[in-house]
Amino acid sequence: MGIIEIDQQALHINILSSIFLYGDAISEDVRRDAEEEINEMWNSPRALVWVGNSPYMAVFKTEVFLYPDLSLEEVRSNKNPRNNYIRVEEFAYGNISFVDGLESNTGYFKKENLYKGSTTVAHEYGHTLGLPHPVDLDLRGKGQPGIMYPRGTIVDPQFQYDSTVQPGEYGGTINPIHRRVFQEDIDLLNLVSKVKRKERVIGKFSSRYHYPHLNNDRPPKPFGMA
Repeated sequence: MGIIEIDQQALHINILSSIFLYGDAISEDVRRDAEEEINEMWNSPRALVWVGNSPYMAVFKTEVFLYPDLSLEEVRSNKNPRNNYIRVEEFAYGNISFVDGLESNTGYFKKENLYKGSTTVAHEYGHTLGLPHPVDLDLRGKGQPGIMYPRGTIVDPQFQYDSTVQPGEYGGTINPIHRRVFQEDIDLLNLVSKVKRKERVIGKFSSRYHYPHLNNDRPPKPFGMA
């Protein structure tokens, strides 16, 4: 979730987001890596958005903060569309990280998924902006996978965990470190339509505070695999 800001002088469409990390597994390393991953990956295509006859560059400006004392009430009462709240823990049901649906502003990440270069945070950020997983999850012959392809996607051997095994076998699916953000991903955000309608918010308030997952609890139904 974020705010759309138009910079007429620089010809930029800025997407401004703040992510507040809470939970027992947060750290400065996790914060820094998350912030760098989102900003580097989503700005890497230097994507252009044409408004009329003018090309604007889509610029993502995401700040990530540690908020160890975040309360339930602060999440529920938040009215700032720039704010997103993510719990980070060592244990998560299904060993996956997730957000609470498309265009949501809350979620739960498993720390093990957040190793540098994993692309998990950038993928989940795409969900907060409204991007789903693609329908066709067989990318053989179609090149490098985009950021929104989930784990389990069939890809060419060089993008698998193990390039020597058959597609679909153990190790024969997408290694998420190979995902990238492309111009096509920015196009799917429909920024032109939002700008024309003078919409200044991308995403919606899910406003869900997450408690730590415990082994004896009933697993929730996460939105999708990162």
